[in-house]
Amino acid sequence: IPRQHHLVGGPRLGLAAPPNHVECFDVSHFQGRQAVASMACFKGGEPFRGHYRKFRIREVSGSDDFKAIAEAVRRRYARLVRENEPLPDLVIIDGGKGQLGAALFVLKELKTRVPVAALAKRIEEVFLPGKAGSLVLEPGRPALRLLQRLRDEAHRFGLAYHRLLRRKALLG
Repeated sequence: IPRQHHLVGGPRLGLAAPPNHVECFDVSHFQGRQAVASMACFKGGEPFRGHYRKFRIREVSGSDDFKAIAEAVRRRYARLVRENEPLPDLVIIDGGKGQLGAALFVLKELKTRVPVAALAKRIEEVFLPGKAGSLVLEPGRPALRLLQRLRDEAHRFGLAYHRLLRRKALLG
């Protein structure tokens, strides 16, 4: 396991142990149309592409990122629970407090206990459940770099899927 992996967990994110299996969600849309969500997965600090998932957002019209995150999180974890599959050690949501709240609501609804945090891009701040403020990790820290890599990978994967859907729609 890469050294940087061990620096992500622990007391900074409120975890008892460093996470090995981390999943990250991102939402992408074009002017509120063709909304998709993507989920990237890292195990041991490295991409685990066999667990990547993409979701066409079906229950949300327009550009409601909160509802889109909720739909993707619901579909992912309802399925894992239903199929008795292991849950991740940590879930990262691309966004701020609102996106975090949407994911937490769904996990509570599913009676699923998974640590969750949100990473907001503006100043790379981390939002944690039950904390009023945000956690700002020092720039260049291995923990922050790993979270950024995961978030950027979810974003890249989602944009690629979104471009594919747009291309298909144009070719009709």
